Amino acid sequence: MVKHKRRAYADDYKQRAVDLVVSSGRSAGSVARELGLHESVLCRWMAERGSARAPADGSVAAPPAQATLPSADQAAEIARLQRENERLRLERDILKKSIAIFAGDPDMRFRFIEDRRGDYPVRVMCDVLDVSPAGYYAWRSRPESQRSSINRDLVDEIKRVHRDVGGRYGSPRIHAELKAQGRGVSRGRIERLMRHHNIRAIMARPRRVWTTDSCHDFPIAPNLINRNFTATAPNRVWLADITYVETGEGWLYLATVLDLYSRRIVGWAMQDHLRADLPLAALKMAISAQRPEAGLIHHSDRGVQYASESYRKVLRSAGFQASMSRKGDCYDNAPMESFFHTLKTELVHHRQYATRAEAKRDIFAYIEGFYNRTRRHSAINYISPIEMELKAV
Repeated sequence: MVKHKRRAYADDYKQRAVDLVVSSGRSAGSVARELGLHESVLCRWMAERGSARAPADGSVAAPPAQATLPSADQAAEIARLQRENERLRLERDILKKSIAIFAGDPDMRFRFIEDRRGDYPVRVMCDVLDVSPAGYYAWRSRPESQRSSINRDLVDEIKRVHRDVGGRYGSPRIHAELKAQGRGVSRGRIERLMRHHNIRAIMARPRRVWTTDSCHDFPIAPNLINRNFTATAPNRVWLADITYVETGEGWLYLATVLDLYSRRIVGWAMQDHLRADLPLAALKMAISAQRPEAGLIHHSDRGVQYASESYRKVLRSAGFQASMSRKGDCYDNAPMESFFHTLKTELVHHRQYATRAEAKRDIFAYIEGFYNRTRRHSAINYISPIEMELKAV
């Protein structure tokens, strides 16, 4: 049994939580629930920082520019072109979504029209799919089969889950979520319905920037993990690493500490540099929040930040055992690499950050509001890190 310990929050965590309220325009109660906090705690943090409903980075929205009105003839031509473009856009979207779905089956075409009649005009879809509006309405008036009705309700539930997680889940996690909600349905059926209705998890863009500098004269710790990525309880094995996020102001670097047992991100820090105090801030956050006992294994790559005297001093004072991957072998720290891939697949590669402050707010909300508390992880039987930690209490 692991004794429950009251969590301590770093100043950076408190500031990010306040910034999330200010920048999103949401209520303190809504953000507090997302982060697993009491509303009174978040309100106290806001009061301590004198927060107002304005962006924390001090930016001010520019007044709208005065537009030059077109002449009557120009307005008429613009309206005609807009109608024509809208028609072409509708036809393109319909064809794009229907290609490879229909194999000369009118019922499938009618079902497609029925599912999307709220998005596109029925007559336009009938014209593009080469069926008559009369045929569609005759099909629509026929009694619906029991299986078709069940599938329709199931698709609605799939879309709800997909929407609630921002499109980040594919069929395995949607199946796990519906199962947890008491919906008994096979994963194969969910896969077929998602494929038929073109419901997919968002995808990542490949990009690589090296953040590891292992050419130094500092001591190298032995590899105590040897790719045995298991832990018997929380705060027995921590993994650490650094990644990067592109913004309009330049790179933002993110250092994280991951608990191998629960896959929870227990410490993080974000800066515009790669000096040793970046991962050191993440480590100190993790120690302050989790208060682990001596003997914990801390595993990282051979980067100069983790081998530096300042970092090793904190590890020694906490009684941790240092462990390092083999040179240039990312698989020796695979769970941490998996987190970075997930972060970029589900969030970063679908954003364009104008400033580092904007990226920091978004990443904080993802880690503390979604990844740690809600996201279902395949490595821990499709439950969240918080649920995994509760199982150990």
